[in-house]
Amino acid sequence: MTAAVTFLLFLLFPASASLRSDVLVLGDADFDYLASEHDTMLVKFYAPWCGHCKKLAPEFEKAAGKLKGSVQLAKVDCTSQVDTCSRFDVSGYPTLKIFRNGRDSGSYDGPRSAEGICRYMTKQTGPDSARLLSDEDLQTFVRHYDVSVVGVFSGEESSGLVDFVKAAGLLRDQFRFAHTTQMKLAVPYGLQSEGVLLFRPPRLANRFEDSVVVFRDCVTIPSLRRFIRGHVFGLCPHMTLENKDRLRVRDLLTAFYNLDYEHNGRGSNYWRNRVMKVASKYAGRGLSFSVANQKDFRAELEGEFGVGMSDSGDVPVVTVRTKAGHKYAMREEFTRDGTSLERFLDQYFAGRLKRYIKSEPVPDRNEGAVQVAVAETFDAVVNQPAKDVLIQFYSPSCLHCKKLEPVYTALAETLSSDANVVIAKMNAVDNDVPPSYDVRGYPTIYLAPAGRKDEPVRYEGGRELLDFLRFLRRQAGRSDVKQEL
Repeated sequence: MTAAVTFLLFLLFPASASLRSDVLVLGDADFDYLASEHDTMLVKFYAPWCGHCKKLAPEFEKAAGKLKGSVQLAKVDCTSQVDTCSRFDVSGYPTLKIFRNGRDSGSYDGPRSAEGICRYMTKQTGPDSARLLSDEDLQTFVRHYDVSVVGVFSGEESSGLVDFVKAAGLLRDQFRFAHTTQMKLAVPYGLQSEGVLLFRPPRLANRFEDSVVVFRDCVTIPSLRRFIRGHVFGLCPHMTLENKDRLRVRDLLTAFYNLDYEHNGRGSNYWRNRVMKVASKYAGRGLSFSVANQKDFRAELEGEFGVGMSDSGDVPVVTVRTKAGHKYAMREEFTRDGTSLERFLDQYFAGRLKRYIKSEPVPDRNEGAVQVAVAETFDAVVNQPAKDVLIQFYSPSCLHCKKLEPVYTALAETLSSDANVVIAKMNAVDNDVPPSYDVRGYPTIYLAPAGRKDEPVRYEGGRELLDFLRFLRRQAGRSDVKQEL
């Protein structure tokens, strides 16, 4: 076909070029056949009407293009390919699963951005643990953006190597693994016998901690898992959108600024070194430290901490988020000598800091049948010890919430004569939701039972008046309330 003809076809059928996709479409008839042709494949099980699926679609498409040739991305429409989705126990949308040579090897639990999908799935290619034969192999492997875990063993039959490779298969979605039987490669790092070397990313090298951590104990899957998780992040890791959930299992201080290791590694470490200097003075007191790119977390800082962002991001913004969900922000400007950060930490550990709570204004009047709770009044409305409180978390833009409103109001009016039952609601978009309430969609409804406020009961029933009344009859904390209902 000549170039002229090709150009003419493009002019006549421009849509065909834009509709071309790198995402493989699979169905009941060809799933097994096509999936078995790929060493590693990420499959999205979806429904066309699903809002989360629509949001994921363009990111999934971008990732498919970037991973083309190494990892195949595919999709299955569960509204038409029912047998396949049933076979793989798909119960919600979107569901993402990783397949190896056509076999289901587990759920995909990684990020949903194109960049995150690429980074996560790149780790899924190749062997669970790379084999290193020379020092050149070792240096090439550890010069990486992420942590590198290298096992050193006396031979291929070593029991430690067997467990190391098994652990690599279980943890490869989080960490990079390699191994060698050339034990002399570990001597420069102080390891004379079998063991494991954990290499922190070269870009995070600093004078406050070792860049290489040595594990000398017997290598088993549990011991290796504990070692990696205990040392992988170091004194002050780089928090990203992909690893934030793993870092936030502890009380965490984060300095947000114009961090960019790709284009300005030296400038990125300028403020990190100052955070680390202070962090080293407070080690062992139950608070972890990290740094992050301010732009990545801009919406979170402004929405969840009430912190205004500067356009330049030259000076760090500092926050603390505890594992219980309490939030604090340093209002004083970060000084280059770190004294302002030390003052902030002294106040934090002394319990003198005021928690930041995102809350709508307290209503002037709260006389409706449905009580309105905001973050500032949540305890007063919901955590009344002697009352059973049904609390609905809603979004002002949620159509399902609007549809529920007349039924919910009727419920409140039906029970208005019972002083021991409260029907309440809270705008979960503009108010902080307490950590004990898992709100991922709207509306989400819980009962905070009398005498058991720390054990809220999630409502999973129908949306009619009688459904709510039956639920309260079953779950109400006191027998007299049950009788009244």
